[in-house]
Amino acid sequence: MPHFVLLYSPDLESEADIGSLCRSLADCMLEQRDETGKAVFPVGGTRVLAYPAAHAAIADGKGDYGFLYANLRMGAGRSSAVHKQVGESLLAVLRSQLDELLARRPIGITLQIDESPGQVYDAKHSSLHPLFAKTS
Repeated sequence: MPHFVLLYSPDLESEADIGSLCRSLADCMLEQRDETGKAVFPVGGTRVLAYPAAHAAIADGKGDYGFLYANLRMGAGRSSAVHKQVGESLLAVLRSQLDELLARRPIGITLQIDESPGQVYDAKHSSLHPLFAKTS
């Protein structure tokens, strides 16, 4: 964790570089620092995933409407200041890459951040984390 999932109307793929957006969002996440200067997210656990919605109904259906729903799920324990900082930083990336498109047509963007404080089961098996572990 963290996992940042984008769900969007399929028509956005022809108008936006979704792959580049994912990379920019992941880079933004990795730049985040808490109040003590510590990285907010682990490099090996950071994931940005994007999926076009197979089916969608948007607003009244009478226009060329689009959407992008972005949900960041992260482990509990970060301050509300960090939540706000991360949200504003990610929204700035979304806007920098999508505002031109929003100026041309109506598109709704939603960004939500959720914590997972009470996981019933949380297993991880990864050969990624050792690549980024600090050596003493």
